[in-house]
Amino acid sequence: MNNEYFIKADNYISELFDLNDAALSATQQSIEDAGIHDISISPSQGKFLQLMARLCGAKKILELGTFFGYSAIWLARALPPDGKLISVEFDPANAAAAQKNINRSGLDQLVQIRSGSALDILPQLEIDNAGPFDMIFIDADKPAYAEYFRLALRLSRPGTLIIADNVIRHVFDPTTPDDKKNGVLRFNQLVAENDAVSAVIIQTVGCKTPDGMTIAVVN
Repeated sequence: MNNEYFIKADNYISELFDLNDAALSATQQSIEDAGIHDISISPSQGKFLQLMARLCGAKKILELGTFFGYSAIWLARALPPDGKLISVEFDPANAAAAQKNINRSGLDQLVQIRSGSALDILPQLEIDNAGPFDMIFIDADKPAYAEYFRLALRLSRPGTLIIADNVIRHVFDPTTPDDKKNGVLRFNQLVAENDAVSAVIIQTVGCKTPDGMTIAVVN
């Protein structure tokens, strides 16, 4: 089976379950209009995250790596009316674009975008007693994944669900820069050896490059 098969299968799933609507399509279009490579999750992955948020009864979600807000829309739609999603984005231009997409989706009362380094923002969230979060999604710069995980644990509680994207592709792709590869390898080893969580990596295929997600539950 080649990648064309997985793309067709992913598109079939997306169409079968009608996974794109006006707000999500507009978000994808805003990325294309900006002339930026789309690093967002796929529609089926977005639905997967939304279902995970619902399954764990999430009322407070933390996301690292907003990009243009595509995954934030999926996650926020799983929240109750009094829920909150805090999404952290390093690039101020991306954060501004994401805010427009969040506003267009009608989710601005649920989503708060914070622009800056997650290594600075997460300790401040701890000081502000913003946690514990019920679910944390990590999809940001790979060299700091291990540091993000350590900080995420400090903003968690027993039962918190932590999901991290892109944890397989950069291990095996020969074109991946060393800092990305080493960052993912450090993260994977840290999670595997950490008694604070029960975790596994699931492989992902589809319209995006074959990859993997870490699924971890805080003990």
